[in-house]
Amino acid sequence: MSGYKKHSWVNIILWVLVVAVLVWMIFPLYWAVITSLKKPADVFKLAFIPFAQFEPTLDNWRSEFQFRGKEITQGLKNSLIIGIGAALIALAIGTLAGYGLARYKYHGMKNRDITMWILSQRFLPPAAVVIPFFLIFRTIGLIDSVIGLVLINATFGIPFAVLITRDAFRDLPEEIEESALVDGCSRFQVFSRIALPLAAPALVAAGIICFAFAWNEFLFAFIMSYAKATPMTVVIAGTQDTQGIQFWYVATRMLMAIVPPTVLALTVQRYVVQGLTFGAVKG
Repeated sequence: MSGYKKHSWVNIILWVLVVAVLVWMIFPLYWAVITSLKKPADVFKLAFIPFAQFEPTLDNWRSEFQFRGKEITQGLKNSLIIGIGAALIALAIGTLAGYGLARYKYHGMKNRDITMWILSQRFLPPAAVVIPFFLIFRTIGLIDSVIGLVLINATFGIPFAVLITRDAFRDLPEEIEESALVDGCSRFQVFSRIALPLAAPALVAAGIICFAFAWNEFLFAFIMSYAKATPMTVVIAGTQDTQGIQFWYVATRMLMAIVPPTVLALTVQRYVVQGLTFGAVKG
């Protein structure tokens, strides 16, 4: 009987922890939704229940689209271009490097050392390299350029692509590729026609991760852009004026910024799960 009671208490504690984590994760989204529906005077009141504690309104949304619609549309467009472009470049380079690290053994600098060096590029604090990047891009004319932000985000996304694809290629049976080589395929044909299709879930997972990091990046976007290449993260930060932070506009812009990556993640969710668990269970 005591064992049953103990088991029940453990379940209760686990459920309490699960509910606490869910509230912790969902509350920011709920705050954004209700804040976007509040009048400016109601934002600073402790009110969380629409109609009961405050009267919801769509004035914030109308104002955003009426007066700042072009700025927001341009910000979303720039963020999409930067995210997709950075993910594609990181995948193009990362798959080649990942396949090489998975199938070849290098002498002098070992595979493990090369992998750690690539991973160290992600450990590098962005604040430590933002000034050198700014000086280089100013010299070559890429300040306030979408291409410049694509290249920067691709640079920091490559380590993720390399590590994920390396593990995916490593878990593929080498016998399949050896059979293709015996049948007359070149090494590049084996890579493009056999290895890449088999590792497709891992490629999707790596692409989504690179896209997410590029979509959420703020520091380089803030320093490197000021007009034409401003992404959504900088647009959201631009809600501060002489009267302070306009939280009602922060909420509306945050919700608009959440939609594209959420739709993308839900669309390819199955492939992301397969890619991240690639090789986790072996028969």
